[in-house]
Amino acid sequence: LILYETCWRKEGSMKILQIAIMRHDGTMDIDTCSQISEAISAKLDEEDFIPYEYFLEVCSPGAERELRTWEEVVDAVGEYVYVKLKNPTAGMDGVKGTLIHAQDGSLQMEYMVKAVKKKMDIAYDNVANIRLSVKI
Repeated sequence: LILYETCWRKEGSMKILQIAIMRHDGTMDIDTCSQISEAISAKLDEEDFIPYEYFLEVCSPGAERELRTWEEVVDAVGEYVYVKLKNPTAGMDGVKGTLIHAQDGSLQMEYMVKAVKKKMDIAYDNVANIRLSVKI
């Protein structure tokens, strides 16, 4: 498993320790989250170093998780993604499509405009945000 993220969230007066995990292929299931939650909870109870009441939430980072590093982007080649651009390209400030290439600081996307497939090359330094996207 991969530890994707650990963060504290607050809902009302309740503090939540959220731990997002996934398999190397990006998948996750509820049974694995439950097993990991039980193991982490037991260890946290044993160590008892968090001095206040909190709720532990072990979860998947989600189907539309952010790709935070160049390595995560390279691993997502072939996936459907959304790219938010720093500077508009081809009149668009963002594009949804299939990431078909990521090499040497450059991305290539294949996307649809009406019923026509198009390709766009994007310099990685022009990417404000990139995340997996659900294709509808």
